[in-house]
Amino acid sequence: MKTVLSCIQPTSEMHIGNYFGAVKNWVALQESGQYNTIYGVVDLHAITMPYDPKELYNNTQRMAIELLACGIDPQKSILFIQSLVPEHTELTWIFNCVTSYGQLSRMTQFKDKTDQLKEKQGENHFISTGLFTYPILQAADILIYRANYVPVGQDQKQHLELSRNIAERFNQQFGEYFPLPDVLFTEVPKVMSLADPTKKMSKSLGPKHYVGLFEEEISLRKKVASAVTDSGSTDAASPSGEAAITGWYHNEPFSVSKEISMSQGVENLFSLLKACGKTEEMKPMLQLFAEGNLKYKPLKDAVSDALVELTSSLREKKKALEENRGEVDRIIYESSEKARAIARKTIDEVRELMGLPKKV
Repeated sequence: MKTVLSCIQPTSEMHIGNYFGAVKNWVALQESGQYNTIYGVVDLHAITMPYDPKELYNNTQRMAIELLACGIDPQKSILFIQSLVPEHTELTWIFNCVTSYGQLSRMTQFKDKTDQLKEKQGENHFISTGLFTYPILQAADILIYRANYVPVGQDQKQHLELSRNIAERFNQQFGEYFPLPDVLFTEVPKVMSLADPTKKMSKSLGPKHYVGLFEEEISLRKKVASAVTDSGSTDAASPSGEAAITGWYHNEPFSVSKEISMSQGVENLFSLLKACGKTEEMKPMLQLFAEGNLKYKPLKDAVSDALVELTSSLREKKKALEENRGEVDRIIYESSEKARAIARKTIDEVRELMGLPKKV
């Protein structure tokens, strides 16, 4: 079978954007039985920006638990913590030597993150070399498992292209070895901020802009109830008329009585309903919207109910795992060792191709 590889940085709390945009898809790929699935918590990427060591440790442990709670099954997938597989960093140094400075300097996310640091820290801002070279570590994350597919968002396509370029250059210099990883295109909803639907859901925007995947019901319902619906210009709205409605429910058309456009806020609420699998609940509300008669309170209530159903179930699973931390630690270390066995084999073969001495 082909291998799928995807990773996530450890954050203080996973939000529904992370879940619907990535983790839910990871579980679906795992359960499909079509791929060898390998997933990682990449804590080494998290140290490229200023951080608190204790917080990083706790976030890494929490992220591993949350992935297990979401359905990542160590019996079906490998779930590793990046820093427990030191071969990643060895391959990174090797790839440093087959990656051009010019190509790395064109990576757009480095500029974005540098600007963030300048804004936060002012004149005394510190930009680490790791922040500049982390796309090479990302390439090593992928290629050390000789992954065939990587499910990524639009903002990561440039980094995957770099991974392909590094693999090609290595193969040209030392012989065909690494497969060229491809993007795995799947239906991935783009979850926007409830408070500002023109922006992608993110914790960095503030508490009102995201819904935690394990958030308590009261605060969750409050956030959805205050979600933006019709604010913003019509230029930011979706196409008007029947074209805006067709496709929301298995491409089933709805009769539209007048020209009407769906704002980004309303579209985001419908997207959340669809992501929760509530297509039957969506259908009558989409018809009302098409007729120009939709009231937003029932829509928001339906979204809240769907999210509460999801988060309540996940909270229970997470709590059970947290109460058995010793077993969780054993699972993560054993799974990371499985990852390391694959990584060691790759490093041994790469060293031989490059004329480096064999490890003993």
